[in-house]
Amino acid sequence: MTPLAKLLEAALFAAARPLSLEALSALDAEASPAAVSAAVDELREHYDVDGHGVELVEQGGGWQILTRAEFAEAIERAQVAVRPQKLSAAALETLAIVAYRQPIGRAEIEEIRGVAVGSVLKSLHERGLIDIVGRSEGIGRPLLYGTTPQFLEQFALRHLEELPRADELAIALRGAGNSAVVPE
Repeated sequence: MTPLAKLLEAALFAAARPLSLEALSALDAEASPAAVSAAVDELREHYDVDGHGVELVEQGGGWQILTRAEFAEAIERAQVAVRPQKLSAAALETLAIVAYRQPIGRAEIEEIRGVAVGSVLKSLHERGLIDIVGRSEGIGRPLLYGTTPQFLEQFALRHLEELPRADELAIALRGAGNSAVVPE
């Protein structure tokens, strides 16, 4: 493995969040963006070919070393990994509205949900899943909300285009017989 790939591996191992190619490039000012991309590819191939228990995954706008899916159940059973707090049904519903309709204001979310969402928005913001992305041109210039890189990370998405389309969701819900249980 090249010295640059080893440097990137150390940084990715130490990082709690995905690191973008720009952040990885900052580790070695002399390395070109192409060299950093090649080192990332080398590292990913190293984990794949040599059969490691971890893999290098692109998600949340960057790269992160994660446990392979086939070992997740055993690790969860042993309660070794730190799990993110579960979201309430109201928080998941509000987060879905923000994800699919962003940028969106509180009044629009409340119109869709039919209930006040101020406390839910505050909770999602405190968890780092949504952020204020601007102001509307409407009366009073209300705040507009959008999802964050942490949202992408928590839901294992590389970008928002990976969200299921509405027609895919309808098929999945029909297949589940509408008996899907949302954790509290």
